[in-house]
Amino acid sequence: MTTPARQLKTTTAEDTLARKSTDADVISGGHLVAQALANEGVDTVFTLCGGHIIDTYDGCIDHDIRIIDVRHEQVAAHAADGYARQTGGLGCVITTAGPGFTNALTGIATAFRSESPVLHIGGQGALSQHKMGSLQDLPHVDIAAPITKFSAGVRSTERIADMVAMAARECFAGAPGPSYLEIPRDILDREVPISDVTVPEPGSYRASTKSLGDPDDVETLTRLLVESDRPAILLGAQVWMSRGHEQALDLVRTLNIPAYMNGASRGLLPPGDPHYFHRTRGDAFKQADVIVIVGTPFDFRMGYGKRLRDDATIVHIDLDYRTVAKNRDVSLGLVGDPGVILGAVRDAASGYGDNGAARRKSWLEHLRGIEVQKTERLMPLFLSDAEPIHPYRVAWELNEFLTEDTVYIGDGGDVVTISAQAVQPRAPGNWMDPGALGGLGVGTGFAMATKLAHPNKEVLCYYGDGSFGMTAFDMETANRFGAPYIAVIGNNSSMNQIRYGQLAKYGQERGNVGNLLGDVPFSKFAEMLGGYGEEVRDPQQIAPALRRARESVNGTGKSAVINVWVDPSEWAPGTKRQTMYK
Repeated sequence: MTTPARQLKTTTAEDTLARKSTDADVISGGHLVAQALANEGVDTVFTLCGGHIIDTYDGCIDHDIRIIDVRHEQVAAHAADGYARQTGGLGCVITTAGPGFTNALTGIATAFRSESPVLHIGGQGALSQHKMGSLQDLPHVDIAAPITKFSAGVRSTERIADMVAMAARECFAGAPGPSYLEIPRDILDREVPISDVTVPEPGSYRASTKSLGDPDDVETLTRLLVESDRPAILLGAQVWMSRGHEQALDLVRTLNIPAYMNGASRGLLPPGDPHYFHRTRGDAFKQADVIVIVGTPFDFRMGYGKRLRDDATIVHIDLDYRTVAKNRDVSLGLVGDPGVILGAVRDAASGYGDNGAARRKSWLEHLRGIEVQKTERLMPLFLSDAEPIHPYRVAWELNEFLTEDTVYIGDGGDVVTISAQAVQPRAPGNWMDPGALGGLGVGTGFAMATKLAHPNKEVLCYYGDGSFGMTAFDMETANRFGAPYIAVIGNNSSMNQIRYGQLAKYGQERGNVGNLLGDVPFSKFAEMLGGYGEEVRDPQQIAPALRRARESVNGTGKSAVINVWVDPSEWAPGTKRQTMYK
């Protein structure tokens, strides 16, 4: 597990007691939670206060764990997810019982489908009130079970630290994911003798998660790639989440393989790199003799595997055995850490006198030519001067605005889908999106968490106007904790991605039902919070407005909002084909 951005010293129960009182011989449940979190490397928790959980705050203060209190628990859960993605460590969200728990569920489900390690600690009524109808009582453990890797309740104060460690361990077992741990109020508040407490020692209760898999399969994959004339590799989110990108990049450079990236792995190679390809994945898959899919499932984003030719050699690598070859047959499946496997293939390839790198030069040149042609066809849209503003023009201007230190976050429907046609992040970790769940509202939590994890990076979140309205009030939280960011809104006053399907199916008279929103000048929202806001209706003013937003954020420490009015009659190609449902 990658060390989080802020360093914490390992603590023990004795350390906690010494901080509380030199004469104390007891420790509370809330302090045991904090101690266990600190031992897991957690330095920040995201939360919204509630009577069931406040002793955890007291413990976090003693363990120098930063408490970020938000205005809605959905944002807290998204922020914990975002923090995990950016640091490589364990994200943590703490919610009170009942509505606090249910409000966070969308964020936990997002982490589940995105394979992000998040520990959700939730409150519950006292055990002494079990089945009596206590305040905010719900069957949290049962509700969380289908969307977590581990869901359990703590039934004694003495076991709290042990159970936190158990839940955290599950977050990193195989493919990462969230865990839920419920702690009743009387268990959390109770003080117990230090001698009765079980506290796992950091570094002493986990095996390595960096598994190679079957060495014979590694050798088979090496031979397939060395002998291939037209290989292609897709690096999925697991490559970044496991921090295996350096080994992956070494492999594609050593063997001269065109690389495509999706999800969190976008940005592993910068634009202009000879092995980075952006627009020709379909072309490569139609012509490649060996296709390697790493760390991404054959789900709807891959056409459930149907977009891969049956006569090609298909290799699937994943952290989870259950994912390999799900939805389609493969020629070779490997289960293990993507970086370890790809690094081993790279090393094994050095044993071949001719690894085929020179032979594949013409293959890369062929794909590069198609990339150039496709970009040239898109340029009239990217440079469109149409008013209302063409959403492709916004996407182009956003890409031109990015630096190597800008993290781009997409939170929306069609305008964000279009942005993927143009936006090319410049460094690893500089792309974030909702992942396979496809939920709206992730952006505010992601943006705040990213800035907290990387204070020296610039954060830009591109919203649709629908998604911005869902969680925008926690921009105040970002400002309050010194984590300002640039919010850009592609505003078409509608839920436009869904609107297209309705119009196509039901026509103009019925197709605009349930998807039209009001015309809102969102720039005033930033001004209300002390930041910079601007309305943009002229495409020529997009770039200057972005620069003014950057200057304001850097100068005032407050978030900025650039509200760009885009044409509601333009849609992404995938939306027109309704490929998300196929």
